[in-house]
Amino acid sequence: MKIALIGYGKMGKAIEEIALQKGHEIVLKIDLNNLDDFNQENIANADVAIEFTSPHTAFENVKKCLSFGVPVICGSTGWLEKWNEIETFCKQQNGTFLYASNFSIGVNLFFELNTYLAKLMNKYDDYNVSLTEIHHTQKKDAPSGTAITLAEQILANNSTKEKWINEPSSNKNELSIISERIDPAPGTHTIKYSSTIDDIEITHTAHNRIGFASGAVLAAEFVVGKKGIFTMKDALGL
Repeated sequence: MKIALIGYGKMGKAIEEIALQKGHEIVLKIDLNNLDDFNQENIANADVAIEFTSPHTAFENVKKCLSFGVPVICGSTGWLEKWNEIETFCKQQNGTFLYASNFSIGVNLFFELNTYLAKLMNKYDDYNVSLTEIHHTQKKDAPSGTAITLAEQILANNSTKEKWINEPSSNKNELSIISERIDPAPGTHTIKYSSTIDDIEITHTAHNRIGFASGAVLAAEFVVGKKGIFTMKDALGL
């Protein structure tokens, strides 16, 4: 598989390492120093593009890949207010797009566990749910995309919560997300159900970027030869 890396920071380099270990080839690497190289001629040889940049550039990068006819995997978060637009554009282009707020296999299993626990806990009004996420200080968005995914899963299955907010809250209708930025944390997410009697917690802690990079390469392998819009649930068969 021939891969174009759109974004060559820490995640891009980690993805490159995993991809090469699996026998894939990196045919294009784009960062702030060579943006002019992000064109149709240079990306034409790629079977798939993997985009990890920033909330401010992700949307245009994904759109550009789709317009070039290249399947694109996107792990950038903080831009989903434009989701409907990119979904429509992908369909217009008969393109291939897979977005994930987190590519880690462990986190995606954690998503399934979070949904199941939220359904179980919905019967018990004595428990109040909250969410804490910890990332390194270079993380550009807060709350993280992973935290938002977890929060949306809880809201979909908890009849008392109407919205999430990114601060502590005593309002029982609000799901509180606490965002902490501490180096060198790659990412920790904790869901806590608290009552006067006891607490129930589930936590996922990433030890490094290998899980994210491996999942991104797995997602790229999955979309090659396919058309449509996919998620990590599709890639993992969950």
